[in-house]
This record gives sequence, C-alpha cells and structure tokens, in this order.
Amino acid sequence: MTKNTGAAGTAAEATGVRPTRISGIGRVLVAVYGVLALAATGRSFVQIAGRFDDAPVAYSLSALAAVVYIVATVALIRSGNGWYRVAWIAISFEMLGVLVVGLLSILDPQLFPDDTVWSYFGRGYLFIPLVLPILGLWWLARHRPTGGPTA
Repeated sequence: MTKNTGAAGTAAEATGVRPTRISGIGRVLVAVYGVLALAATGRSFVQIAGRFDDAPVAYSLSALAAVVYIVATVALIRSGNGWYRVAWIAISFEMLGVLVVGLLSILDPQLFPDDTVWSYFGRGYLFIPLVLPILGLWWLARHRPTGGPTA
C-alpha cells in the first residue's frame, strides 16, 4: 500500500530536501539566531551612528556579526543544498569570529576599546555566541539535505 504524502511530500522528494530541518529544536535554533540578528543589528547601528570614532574596529565587528547572524538565520530557514552550504559557511565563519575575537579581547583588550558581540566569547550575550555555532554546526551535520538539485 502506498502512502499519499500530498504535494508537499512529492516536492520534497523531487528536490531531495528534508522538510524537517526547522522542526523541533531547529525552530528554537532559528529563533535564537533571529534574536541575535536583531540584537547585533541594533547594537551595531547604535554604536556606528552614535560613536563610531570611539572604537571603529569593535563597532565594525558588531556590524559584521549582525550580517553573519542574518545570513545564518535566512539560510537555516531556506531549504536546498545551496542554502545548506550558505548556512554551513556562515555558521563556520561565526564560530571562527567568536573564537578569534574572544581570544584577542582577552589577550589584548586594547584592540577593542568597547565590546563587540563576540568580545570575551560573547560574555555580553550570556556566552550564547560561543555556544550557538556549535549547536548550529551540529544541527546542520544531523540534517543534511539528500541528493538532488541545488536551490
């Protein structure tokens, strides 16, 4: 007996994309990325608009973090091999940024006269920027799209 999956099931099978990437814990992951995207965007906007000359490198890094969080959020929501690769690249870049900026902010605090989103491994955000890319990469590894055309 054949199970009728409807149009959504047929489309997912035709593209080789698992439709469950943003279900369950994936939804929480996307929500946290979305909140960090908004927080980092707001923080960088206020920093750059109000006092960019005080710490241009730190404030530019906050803006970069905002862009990375926006791209990661969109890529996690979208389906297909292409978006999967974009998510993997964005989250890997985020992990590298958190580790490098976090370490530099401890070893040479003078580099960042004001905190960035990633300073001290995300201390200002309850270390969520440090934990989130680990969870994001784990989630992506567990929810790879199957073969098929890229989207």
